[in-house]
Amino acid sequence: MRRIIKFLWRLLLGLFLFSILIVFVYKWLPVPLTPLMVIRAVEQKQDNNEFVLKHNWVPLEDISLNLQLAVICSEDQNFIRHKGFDLKAIEKAVENNKKGKRIRGASTISQQTAKNVFLWPKRSWFRKGLETYFTFLIELIWSKERIMEVYLNSIEMGEGIYGAEAASQFWYKKQAKNLSVYEAASIAAILPSPLKYRANPATNYIQSRKNWIVKQMHFYGKLNYAIDHQD
Repeated sequence: MRRIIKFLWRLLLGLFLFSILIVFVYKWLPVPLTPLMVIRAVEQKQDNNEFVLKHNWVPLEDISLNLQLAVICSEDQNFIRHKGFDLKAIEKAVENNKKGKRIRGASTISQQTAKNVFLWPKRSWFRKGLETYFTFLIELIWSKERIMEVYLNSIEMGEGIYGAEAASQFWYKKQAKNLSVYEAASIAAILPSPLKYRANPATNYIQSRKNWIVKQMHFYGKLNYAIDHQD
């Protein structure tokens, strides 16, 4: 029994140290592959579909500020100010769930980045706990710019399409750094269900979401990563 306990303790300690190491590594190096990319590849094979995986890592300065602002306005308007968790959004989500309703926005860009890079998509309390842990780590070790860079290079933006550059080339045949306000907003508009929706041509629903995101971008103003955390 002592040997088993000792082995388990060493295993947990090793996993803990490895998690910190990999977060430090990804502070500087591109993320080559995510668990979701592997899962989607397996699903494609199981369904006998053509294998598609488009993922071109680019630095944040080569991603249009329009897209950076669009995803903030669409997914997490307090991204710059919070420390990984939007407590007000979480409280609002809990209240709506009690009433039998659901609300998007409780999961921050930091949480989505932690999930996309280190974990798997299926929901469970265990995964949520790990997501909280990795969110804390990346907020502690990475800058907000780095979190955004990893997020925009890793997120699913279509079937087999991952990251801003691949999405921009797929939907608009141009580089991510050249996306216009409306093009950026259309890509941000499909993020809730990128396998269900199309950025271009947009359905009526995506068009309405796109228009709403553009309005939010105008209200938000200039994007400034240097704002101090206030929560």
